[in-house]
Amino acid sequence: MDNPVIIRNALKCFLMLAVLVPLLTGCWDIKDINHRSLPVIMGISLTEENQYKVFLDIPATNETSTVNIVSDTGDTINEIIDHISMNMETQVDLLHLKIVIVDKKFARNGMEDIISAFNRSRDISSKTLFAISDQGLDQFFSDMAAKSEHSGNIVYDFFEKNAGWNPQLADTRVWQMFRSIHSYTHDVIVPIIRSGKSTSIECMGSAIIKNGRMTGRIGPDETLVANAFYGKSAFGKVEVMESATVQIISNRLTHHSWMQDGKPYLRSHLRLKVTILDSRGHPTEEQINEKLEELLTLRLNQMFQETQNEQADILALGQFFRNHLTREQLRDWRTTYYPNLDFKLRVTTVIENRGNLKNL
Repeated sequence: MDNPVIIRNALKCFLMLAVLVPLLTGCWDIKDINHRSLPVIMGISLTEENQYKVFLDIPATNETSTVNIVSDTGDTINEIIDHISMNMETQVDLLHLKIVIVDKKFARNGMEDIISAFNRSRDISSKTLFAISDQGLDQFFSDMAAKSEHSGNIVYDFFEKNAGWNPQLADTRVWQMFRSIHSYTHDVIVPIIRSGKSTSIECMGSAIIKNGRMTGRIGPDETLVANAFYGKSAFGKVEVMESATVQIISNRLTHHSWMQDGKPYLRSHLRLKVTILDSRGHPTEEQINEKLEELLTLRLNQMFQETQNEQADILALGQFFRNHLTREQLRDWRTTYYPNLDFKLRVTTVIENRGNLKNL
């Protein structure tokens, strides 16, 4: 006679399977990588009809190591991507996008709409790099395609910390752009690039971005000073009045802020550790220190005065007054308090070693 316990357990297992099997969805919505297009770069510009024009740099998934540059126009970014995907044999997937590049005209008109769209849709990673092209995107992508079959990798490596990036180049992400648009005290700088003559890409400095709009620009030397203020200047090289070249090893920044009679005051101290790479005319370490401190202080003061006139707080100095001002007062930081900010920076440099020194 059959064991009733075994029969009962078998019935329980059967009933559980009968309930669970319809709930299993499987992997019906998973697409093979050969059926997906994974753009590395997206370019966005505005046409004369005030429509968006989108460029996608898509590496081939086969072994040819080529890239395809496709473009289309439309009223919204999502509409354009859907139209491109419709006309391709693969589905466009933006989750692996590395860089978004816009042209100067678009940047000056304002980028708030696309940044907000990126943040809402979540189709593009918030860590995606952001850059501005100093030339038309048609010409930029045409030059990139002509220079190499690996155009996507060239641009990405140019910004990659372990490859071509250096502190004269701004490093700005989509999430930082979104934050600056909705912050009262934090504007950003965005790298400006173009196709180079002897090199693939050339850095033209950085754009000053206020409320999602390009309002001005600074050079690579000023970008290095800004990165020193951000704490990202390590391995940056500075030529000191043609007498020596030093490399920044590390930096440390301290601040003291206060309000007096409704006026903001800020005193900052930037401490740099540097090493001498080469020198001319046998300058002493004291002379190099003095000239380096003078040079960096001058550059930062000039950049501060320029951005103060434009009411663009790219150094985020307003962050140091969040405990001194109410939220209502912070709303007026750029227009009321920042133009009257009394800011002084002291730079102190220490030469760590002379291991790379070459007297010429």
